[in-house]
Amino acid sequence: MPEKGSLGWSIPDTSDWASLPDRIAAYRAGYLAEDRRLLEKALRAGTIMGLATTNALELGVDVSGLDAVLIAGWPGTRASLWQQAGRAGRDGRDALAVLIARDDPLDTYLVHHPDALFGQPVEAIVLDPDNPYVLGPHLCAAAAEIPLAEDDLPVFGDTTPAVLEDLVAQGLLRKRPAGWFWTRRERATDLADIRGGGGAPIQVVESSTGRLLGSVDEPSAHTAVHTGAVYLHQGETFLVEVLDLEAGVALVCSASPDYTTFARDITDISILGTQRSHALGPGTLHFGEVEVTRQVVSYLKRRLQSGEMLGDEPLDLPPRTLRTRAVWWTLPASAVAPLAEAGIDLGGAAHAAEHASIGLLPLFATCDRWDIGGVSTELHADTGLLTVFVYDGHEGGAGFAERGYARATDWLTATREAITSCECDRGCPSCIQSPKCGNGNEPLDKRGAIHLLDTLLTQQ
Repeated sequence: MPEKGSLGWSIPDTSDWASLPDRIAAYRAGYLAEDRRLLEKALRAGTIMGLATTNALELGVDVSGLDAVLIAGWPGTRASLWQQAGRAGRDGRDALAVLIARDDPLDTYLVHHPDALFGQPVEAIVLDPDNPYVLGPHLCAAAAEIPLAEDDLPVFGDTTPAVLEDLVAQGLLRKRPAGWFWTRRERATDLADIRGGGGAPIQVVESSTGRLLGSVDEPSAHTAVHTGAVYLHQGETFLVEVLDLEAGVALVCSASPDYTTFARDITDISILGTQRSHALGPGTLHFGEVEVTRQVVSYLKRRLQSGEMLGDEPLDLPPRTLRTRAVWWTLPASAVAPLAEAGIDLGGAAHAAEHASIGLLPLFATCDRWDIGGVSTELHADTGLLTVFVYDGHEGGAGFAERGYARATDWLTATREAITSCECDRGCPSCIQSPKCGNGNEPLDKRGAIHLLDTLLTQQ
């Protein structure tokens, strides 16, 4: 018979091991609602003893009987850490929460600097209430409830009159003497995407049966369910036969490939306007509006067991354009010339510094590394200089890059420390490699990144 563990869970004996796979399940927001409710019910009832989940269980689901939470990698913020740890022990008994550091610059930094985690308050929320892509849908929702009057406008901020004018031009609101009125039959609340997906989700359908497996948010579809992608769903493996973006569907078939897939993309960034700038060492720090163009162009096939490269398959997907805000820094030729003369690969050094700084920004802004992106180049067309960008991955900006601009010295100093303290020789996922790099983490120069950041942080 199983014996009770110190925290109250059942520890199976060896005779139960064969049944363990059937008592562990996966969970994410993209599953069908009825599937999520069944999993939650099974977890409460003890039918399953473990759930491997994304942060979909972080908020809003009250599961009182959990004994332990294993957090695989820093979740991005202290607030998320305590929310996830708090899933266990909600029935008043002792509980266990374990943070397992992963190969990531921020995890590496926190392992070496635990004082940045423990004894610190949760972060202040970071948002940009003037973002028209956020404010517009909320103004529509407010007007659908009660027509907006002139006296209401100060509540929504200084940019409200301009946003209202644009909403009227789009035909979403109508201006009358009594105020602004919602004009559509549809629900105005549907305009506000609380998940920040930026488009209608892509439905994942099994082609042979018509079974709806779940959904993927539209921005992620280009990398997760492109034609030829390996797609996992509740322990089953599928191959994507076709991704139809116009129809909003990805058709998949059951398969057992001996490889995994990884999408590759190219990203270009152009500066639309600079709002603030100041000197940083011999360089200059900027904050402003940018346009990011990203296109998935191919996908790699790697053998599961060995990681052997099996091929690079081309894809024909449209580019996606994002108007957002970014923080970026430049270094003049006089500052980088000595580095080039010392044999440092400037492009690889900038690329490595970009990856590491993206990994560390969540320590200073309430975000996850997947909420932000970056571009680096030895010579950018708009600046004519070595330039490293970090941008908000949300239309119009979300305030993360602005927080990076305000805390630049602390942020970039922590970035340098994270790279320097990593024990690897040439760079690894714990310091300069990124799981989301569309260039396959090439080129990267760890030594060069340290010298580059040293140069930038030198007080003139």
